[in-house]
Amino acid sequence: MGTPVATRPRESAPRQHRRRRSNVRPTSNKNWLGGAAGWIWLLIVVVPIYWIVITSFKSQSNYYATNPLVPPTEPTLANYIMVIESDFPLYFVNSIIVTLGAVVPAVAISFMAAFAIVRGGRGRFLKSVNSLFLMGLAIPLQATIIPVYLIIIRLNLYDSLLGMILPSIAFAIPLSVLVLSNFIRDIPKELFESMRLDGATEWGTLWRLAFPLTRPAVVTVAIYNGLTIWNGFLLPLILTQSPDKRTLPLALAAFQGQYSVNVPAVLASVLLTTLPILVMYMVGRRQLLSGLTAGFGK
Repeated sequence: MGTPVATRPRESAPRQHRRRRSNVRPTSNKNWLGGAAGWIWLLIVVVPIYWIVITSFKSQSNYYATNPLVPPTEPTLANYIMVIESDFPLYFVNSIIVTLGAVVPAVAISFMAAFAIVRGGRGRFLKSVNSLFLMGLAIPLQATIIPVYLIIIRLNLYDSLLGMILPSIAFAIPLSVLVLSNFIRDIPKELFESMRLDGATEWGTLWRLAFPLTRPAVVTVAIYNGLTIWNGFLLPLILTQSPDKRTLPLALAAFQGQYSVNVPAVLASVLLTTLPILVMYMVGRRQLLSGLTAGFGK
């Protein structure tokens, strides 16, 4: 008889490998220091917001008599009524007119300029225009406020909403062109070539191809410029004089000076001023996050 054949020597290796796998325990790399720092930062952010909200529902006498972090026992809307009766709707409408009147043209002009810079070839004119836009990023608003003031006076636009809209458009364009041109540049060239073979014009390619693919970037730029213009203080301070031409940040500063002792009323005006910003973020939150994520991935 022949020598006995070894019975299934290959099965022992997988069993030993499984035993080794079972003995290996997954290591948990928990960043306790980062988690603690995150919770501390959350408290730093949440506590002031909590204090502003509960204080706006307190009366002036109750605010000084109780603990600032304790919710009001008898909440009241008197502070909000006082703020609304102090021409707050007029300042709110002025801020909406200035913000929309500056954001919509700035984003439209920036998008078309970015498309022309990316798809217009390597001409000297487009290079000089792109360099001009990049130069605008290096010039702060504070350095040009006196020339802007003189130009607005020469144009007879002083103490008007249009006098605040035009400089806001000019200062919103450079960063918008830079962001949008980077997004348009990442669109595959094959898509533009296929649109050209289908007989589409440059205008049709702009709005039917480039705009849908860069919509998150457009929304991100619009929200960023909207927040910047909505919170703008220097241009309304320098370019307006009449109380009926004030925007919310300027009116809020005047309200603080008028009711500096009434802390609950001042905080109620702060909350009413920030509500449109929260609504704007809630409406464009998905597009904003997708645009920021795409920007980090590039």
